[in-house]
Order: sequence, then C-alpha cells, then structure tokens
Amino acid sequence: MEGQQHIFTYTDKDFVYDVSRLDGETPAASRFDVALKSGWEEKMSCGLFRYNLGDLETRVLAGKCGYVAQLNIQRGIERRKPQDITSIRQQFDPKQFHFNQINSAEILFGMHKAGVTSSPRTSAQNGTCATCVVIINVSPLEFGHCLLLPEPSRCHPQILTPLALQIGIDSMFLSADLGYRVGFNSLGAFASVNHLHLHGYYLNHSLRVERARTEPILPTKSFYRLIDFPKAFMFYTDGQEDTCALAATICKLTDHLVERNIAHNVYMTRGSHPDYKHTSEPSVRFGLRVYIWPRVSCFGAKEESAFNVALCELAGHLPFKNSQDYESLDEDEVKAIVQRHLLSDEEFSDLEKQIVITFINSS
Repeated sequence: MEGQQHIFTYTDKDFVYDVSRLDGETPAASRFDVALKSGWEEKMSCGLFRYNLGDLETRVLAGKCGYVAQLNIQRGIERRKPQDITSIRQQFDPKQFHFNQINSAEILFGMHKAGVTSSPRTSAQNGTCATCVVIINVSPLEFGHCLLLPEPSRCHPQILTPLALQIGIDSMFLSADLGYRVGFNSLGAFASVNHLHLHGYYLNHSLRVERARTEPILPTKSFYRLIDFPKAFMFYTDGQEDTCALAATICKLTDHLVERNIAHNVYMTRGSHPDYKHTSEPSVRFGLRVYIWPRVSCFGAKEESAFNVALCELAGHLPFKNSQDYESLDEDEVKAIVQRHLLSDEEFSDLEKQIVITFINSS
C-alpha cells in the first residue's frame, strides 16, 4: 500500500450531532461525506472496481422487520474468495492476502484526528500521521462502500481494538448523511480477510434498528438489550460524552466474546435515543446506536444461497445474490435463515450475565 496519500485531518468541531431525513430533500454533505463520495465516484469512473455498481434494484419486504432487500448478483460472483478461517483468534498470516498488498490507486485517503499521536509506522509519505487508511471495497455492496483500516502496517488480525471502534464512531459523527453506516464482521462471522478492517457505506433507506425497542441492562454504561428480532446488545451515545471511553467499553464486550470464541457482528447507525417511545420514525436522529450480535460461528460452512448472515443482514439490509430468492423470499423465510446463525435465548441470557459481571468488576 505504497504511494502518496491525502490525509483527512479532523477535530471534534467537525462532528455532526443532529442529522435528519426530510422527504424529497438531499441532506447537507459534511467535509467527510464530500471526500468519501467524490473520491469513491472518481475511483468508479477510473474502473478500479470489479464491476459497475449502478442503481441496485431494491424492495422493502412486507412485515414488521421492514427488511430492505437489494439485488446485487455481481458481488456474489466477483467478491474476493474468503480466506480459510479456523478460529476467531486466528493470527495474522503475512502469506495470505492482506490490505498492505492492494494497488495504491484504491486508497481514498488517510484519516487523522488532530492532536492524536500515531505510530511512525502509520505515517504517510508526506510525514503526516494517519491512524486509519480508507480504501474502496472493490466488490461494493452499496454506494460509497469502503474499508476503514486502523494502522494497517501493524498487521492486526480481524479482532476489534479500542482504536478501531473509535475510528468507526468518529466516522459516523463526521458524516451528515443519515444513510452512512459502519460495520464489522469477526472471524467466524463472514469476515473474508484476516487483517483488521471495518466496512463503511451509504444506504438511503430506513432500517428498523434505527428506532428498535430496547431494554436497559446497565444504563450507566449506556448498555442496552435489543428486544426485537434478532436479539443483540446495544450501546448508545449522543456524541457529547467521551466516545473514547465508550469505544473502550464496547471493546471489553467484544474482547469477552473473542476470549470465549464467540463470533460476532457489529453495526453502527444513527438512531433515536433508547427512551424514545414513538413507533413512528422520527425525522431527527440525535445519536449513534452500536449493535453487537453474538452468533453461531461459521468456519468453512456452506454459504447460504440467498445471502450470507453478516453485519448488513442482521441489521435488516439484505444484499441478495440471485434474482429468484430476491423476488420470492418473504419476511418469515428471511427470519428462518437468520435464526440459524443466532445464539439460543438461554445462551444469550447466560452471556449477558457474564458481560454484566465483567463490566461491574472493571468499574
């Protein structure tokens, strides 16, 4: 991953705390949105992707879940063959593909928060430190699909770190677009490359997770339980408090999962406050919801024919691989596929108790 990098430098003053969805109006773009969207479109026009994404055929499935289904046949065909993963704690292997090997033309920009000290190994050639490198996903699932690589030269395996979570949270608040999302697939949860990365992309459709019902577990930690299917843990922040501390707290949970070899998916989206009781969609999103789904591990398992159950699918965004399933599957059939990858209610409850003890003991 050699070559000159543009560095996107930011501070807390660049964060956008209130974003809204107004019918018929295009939301104002932040500096981050302009850099990501314009850079991504330029890379597409240069032919750096494996296929031209275009406008994806989309439909919202009838039912309470409000699944957003999209037909993306090319991604199913053209995406990079997943690596052979045998453990959630598998070490980085320099002999396997990793993101330091990509064509430098695939780099969008580096990210650096002013005042944050980075390792010399993460410095760009112009001498400016970049704590994260943002590259295109050459097999995009939606507009703006990119990969956020925290300190890629350090060759971290696909295990979340506080820095990785902080970068994901920062990018969410840097965007003024309600449709911008960030996610993470652990090993055993359909991560295809064992080199630390998060996904970022735009989806201009409302998802139920933006306003889904939750119950408090540890309110002092902004820690909640998603009541609606599929059951998950959730953290909430309005961005005004210490998001670095929140990233560290979330990482304690994911570390707990890694230590116990529990695969997991993470999804970040703008969303209403957990105390917001209205079932209708509010036009203003004041904060950020971070979901963590512990799940059944998939090692060398046969992939689902319709869609893989990973970060997007658990959040209600379904990129279908073939037109037959896209046109025919209904909500109940989708839920049945998703259910096969979830922990049982008893397993989830036991895990929740363990995590609460971990948080209490670390306070």
